[in-house]
Amino acid sequence: MSLKFGREVSCDQAIAESREWLITNGIGGYASGTVAGILTRNYHGLLVAALEPPVARTLLLTKLDETVSYIGKSYALAANRWADGTIAPQGYLNIESFSLDGTIPVWRFALADGLLEKRIWMQQGENTTYISYGYLRGSQPLGLSLKAIVNHRSYHGGTNSEQQAKIEQVAAGKLKIELFPQTQALYLSTITAAPTRDCSWSIENTWYNNFALAIEQYRGLNQIDANLYAAKSEVTLQPGETLTIAASTEPEPKPAGQSAKKQRDRQLLDLFGKCNQLSTAPEWVGQSVLAADQFVVDRPLTDNPEGKTIIAGYPWFTDWGRDTMISLPGLTISTGRYEIAKTIIRTFAKYVDRGMLPNVFPDAGATPEYNTVDATFWYFEAIRHYYQATKDLELVEELFPLLGEIIDWHIKGTRYSIQMDDDGLIYAGEAGVQLTWMDAKVGDWVVTPRIGKPIEVNALWYNALVCMVYFAEAIGKSGAKYLQLAEKTRSHFSKFWYAEGGYCYDVIDSPQGNDPSFRPNQIFAVSLPEQNKLSGKPANLLLLPEQQKMVVDQVGQKLLTSSGLRSLDPDDPNYIGIYGGDALKRDGSYHQGTTWGWLIGHYVQAHLQVYKNPQLSRSFIEPIKDHLSNGCIGSISEIFDGDVPFTPRGCFAQAWSVAEVLRAWVLTREH
Repeated sequence: MSLKFGREVSCDQAIAESREWLITNGIGGYASGTVAGILTRNYHGLLVAALEPPVARTLLLTKLDETVSYIGKSYALAANRWADGTIAPQGYLNIESFSLDGTIPVWRFALADGLLEKRIWMQQGENTTYISYGYLRGSQPLGLSLKAIVNHRSYHGGTNSEQQAKIEQVAAGKLKIELFPQTQALYLSTITAAPTRDCSWSIENTWYNNFALAIEQYRGLNQIDANLYAAKSEVTLQPGETLTIAASTEPEPKPAGQSAKKQRDRQLLDLFGKCNQLSTAPEWVGQSVLAADQFVVDRPLTDNPEGKTIIAGYPWFTDWGRDTMISLPGLTISTGRYEIAKTIIRTFAKYVDRGMLPNVFPDAGATPEYNTVDATFWYFEAIRHYYQATKDLELVEELFPLLGEIIDWHIKGTRYSIQMDDDGLIYAGEAGVQLTWMDAKVGDWVVTPRIGKPIEVNALWYNALVCMVYFAEAIGKSGAKYLQLAEKTRSHFSKFWYAEGGYCYDVIDSPQGNDPSFRPNQIFAVSLPEQNKLSGKPANLLLLPEQQKMVVDQVGQKLLTSSGLRSLDPDDPNYIGIYGGDALKRDGSYHQGTTWGWLIGHYVQAHLQVYKNPQLSRSFIEPIKDHLSNGCIGSISEIFDGDVPFTPRGCFAQAWSVAEVLRAWVLTREH
């Protein structure tokens, strides 16, 4: 699709700084910013390097502030917001257009009769960002001045030192910058430039202390940041000439590969186009496919240096077990990237402990945390998707013993009182711990305590048991044990039905009793596919057909928005329709009405299960294509307000949001 904006967006400060862009390097590093060029987050920067791929993300190059001299007049290209509220310079006023070329952000600046194009991309597999300036049109030489604004801090923020950096010219046109002793150096190099042009750097080493970050202010966090003005470079360009700057952790970064990056995007689209599932996909789906690729990154293991994982969301999430398994089918299976799916599945198999998948790999690379009850069950569903697409019996045979151990651990009990009860349902939870995907917690306050038997956990448990029957049959083993367990679980699932309301309890057998809060979690009791394949008889459904219809209808009437499903009924007294404020307010509203993009996939699947109308079911994801032009251009946000106009919030690019839209599109194509 055409993701291009003219002056109606780029010259409107409020709009231009609300539109963001993202590029990634496949190892956890990234670059991002706003169309306006104004920093609004701690997480913005031209090089946020993954120093311990895919984690230890560190801001190294914050920005390049550019000024153009042309026909005796000075034109700012950069823009900054300062602590006193002023915005200076206001370079966004000179942006004629902004667009995405595949995933590469492209600005065109109009300077009288001159036209300068700026492009930014990253080297795959390397912490290197390229920034190029192409002088496309003009009647006179053009002077380009670049201020290198650098840092060396966690991408979460917190610059608190103003000591002088060690900056040295290590070669013609190349700087080595060590902001603090014994830290990763940043190399700034002129990779390509007009011949005979002087592209040297003059060292400045001056701290700018008053960058104001509007989004951090909105989030109730420290809104003031400091960055170092390290050096300045000036060059004169003739029409048709290009200057490219490389910012890298490598002393000798790979040659600037703009054409290689464009070719890679084209190859991805060609690959997916050859996949029957996407061969007739519209352009907006193709753009979502490119977005999907940004989340797949390397996670090297001792015994497998080619390990892969999925970044849950940019700019601040790392690889989470739950998010990875929910995202895997849409990001890899729906797009025909089966080998990547297989690698990720094998990668996470190495981390199963006491029958559990880790919830999160800490950013510092410490021991993974296993505080999740549902991530492990999503693992079964991811493997099912993979097997149904590939019929890879070898992998199923390899993993079957491990999957059996997972089931056994849940029968006898594992961490956090997670255990199958006498009724075949899974009980989970302890005071002060939140184990489901509704996992917001502030200090000791668990916002949505769901101790007991959550409905989606038990729908996933049943689905996992039926997957085991399916896998056992595929590899010629007996699935009788899992069939018996599945029947026991199904026979008691009726406990979730809240007859008075005509829908499902969210949690049963909790210390406070059954929870009648109307939430989207009940949709999984309809959508999860394997429950419908145990014997092919309606009696084996978790919910009766008429109950399934009531759930789908009421979820659509109460929770559906243009961007996903609300996490709570707006008529509930605990409903909060706007997500914002400090950590307490944000986490307090996270699952109390906020719209979640990823839930649209299972709503579409459940709707299709009930109504058998692919076109009608697909219509619920069509509005997402408009969101690709808002928020993070070309990607899909994590969450949205529950109230209109459903403003995007949270991570500006979320793996499972993109994945579930792709999966839903393919699902409604196949039927």
